[in-house]
Amino acid sequence: MEPPPRDNLKLAVGAILGGCFALSLGDALIKQQSASFVIWQIFLMRSLIVVPFLIYFVRIRSCETSIMPRLLGWTLLRSLILIAMWVVYFAALPHIELAIAAAALYTTPIFITLFAAIFLGETIAARGWFAVLLGFIGTLLILQPQADDFNAYALLPIISAVCYACAMILTRSKCRGERPTVLGLWLNIGFVCVGAFALILLYFWSPGDETINMNPFLLGAWTPMWLDEWRIMAILAVAILGGSVGAAIAYQNGPPAIVATFDFAYVAFAVIWGFLLFGEVPQVSVAIGITLIVAAGTLAVRQKPLLRKLKPAAPGS
Repeated sequence: MEPPPRDNLKLAVGAILGGCFALSLGDALIKQQSASFVIWQIFLMRSLIVVPFLIYFVRIRSCETSIMPRLLGWTLLRSLILIAMWVVYFAALPHIELAIAAAALYTTPIFITLFAAIFLGETIAARGWFAVLLGFIGTLLILQPQADDFNAYALLPIISAVCYACAMILTRSKCRGERPTVLGLWLNIGFVCVGAFALILLYFWSPGDETINMNPFLLGAWTPMWLDEWRIMAILAVAILGGSVGAAIAYQNGPPAIVATFDFAYVAFAVIWGFLLFGEVPQVSVAIGITLIVAAGTLAVRQKPLLRKLKPAAPGS
């Protein structure tokens, strides 16, 4: 078994901040364009632009460098979990404010805490459980689940948070030896396959207008692409390239408990994009809820290492 590579915390922090900036901008643009494109078209066209660049980046070091991951099974599982995360998250964006979606998504460190206790047998200190309670209160303040006006779409980013936590644990434990560009490549290959499959399914299914109107972002028709549409897709391609590779670099080179703290930059960027692009000003209760979730996540990941039992997989495992 090869010894695990040394951590590079400065690289990890820089990568996650850059990735958060890119992903938050891309997600804001997707929310802005949700009335113009179906999500599967975004998946397909955005990643078709990215894949050739990633193949070039992988092969530029050496013509003999393989684009195949060392552990294909774990890489594919990681990609599928991340794709599921983005499908669920993007499905919520047309229906809730970007800041609320981002705050709900970044309950991720809380789930890392819980998963460490449930699946890894880690002992969680009182501060960890207090963080979970604090995050739950913050989530309730944001979602405000009242029977008469509760928006169930606000639950979707929390489901995404579970997926993201699982994927980042896999990145650290099973995919640490992979090149970040290879992980990004296979994630985008997954986006191409899922997007193409969904578009073909919608073409042959031909849902009726009433069904499409229930969620046009998931069930709508293909949008013809001209210069402006290609320009949007190019920006989204740059965003997913920076975000996916940045996250892979960060969680490969820094302890998840530390990296996740800086991952909260996504929430701050989302609030900024929400204000600049949509004029969204969070209500006082939402602002308090976001603050509580950030505080809870910080408490959760500032404990003694929660993922100490996770070790890089041996080659071929």
